[in-house]
Amino acid sequence: MAEEEQEDGHQTMPSQQQERRPGIEAEMTPRPVADDATHLGSRKLEGKVAIITGGDSGIGRAVAIAYAREGADVCVMYLNEHEDARETARLVEAEGRRCLLIDGDVGDENFCRAAVERVAGELGRLDVLVNNAAEQHPQDSIEKISTEQLERTFRTNIYAMFYLVKAALRHLKAGGTIINTTSVTAYKGSPELLDYSATKGAIVAFTRSLSQSLVERGIRVNGVAPGPIWTPLIPSTFPPEKVESFGADVPMKRPGQPEEVAPAYVFLASDDASYMAGQILHPNGGEVVNG
Repeated sequence: MAEEEQEDGHQTMPSQQQERRPGIEAEMTPRPVADDATHLGSRKLEGKVAIITGGDSGIGRAVAIAYAREGADVCVMYLNEHEDARETARLVEAEGRRCLLIDGDVGDENFCRAAVERVAGELGRLDVLVNNAAEQHPQDSIEKISTEQLERTFRTNIYAMFYLVKAALRHLKAGGTIINTTSVTAYKGSPELLDYSATKGAIVAFTRSLSQSLVERGIRVNGVAPGPIWTPLIPSTFPPEKVESFGADVPMKRPGQPEEVAPAYVFLASDDASYMAGQILHPNGGEVVNG
């Protein structure tokens, strides 16, 4: 069953839920749209190498495909969603580019360091780092957020960015770019995602501060703050009734697809954004935020 459009223009998703987190794209109905068939590519990233964390599915997969179509080789870093990761690799390789798959926990600094060195060794260089991996655990009260959950969410969503940037700076040269995925929740909040929203706010501050730190080295740092996007995080973290109404409250009255977000990452990684640093782009279905 595909998404349905109601009389008031709202487009809803079928009720569904996944037990496994962070979720499997292959089990979603309908499957997220990761590839924009009208995107022909114009070699904006020709010869470059990009790391995309959380690149096995959702936004990360869409970015991997778009980067490959623009001429980049890609490393997809992911936790344990092997089937989704292999499908992403197939789609990247169909564009004639290399795709290196590395599985592991980005919340582990040693893993991040080793993964970056492997990318530089096997793909020969590093030009773009996309910090996209994240997890969320909805709770209806702050009293239900355990210390373990709090630490885990921060470790995956923000600590990992510090770890990966530190490791990547050994290889990023002038002209390199770092793109961090934050969220609309950093700007408007979310009562059920307190710890997640807090990490996303931290990512905005991290992006702006890191940009100022690295701009004199010729490395541009920017971010993307997606709104409600149809990814495996949704059916794996929200109850079926929330999934069914997901995205209906934005002005466009529907959730976005990953392929609608990927162009923002292409732009920020390319020379088209040569005069942009410390900025956040907002593909969010028409939400007006102060950002």
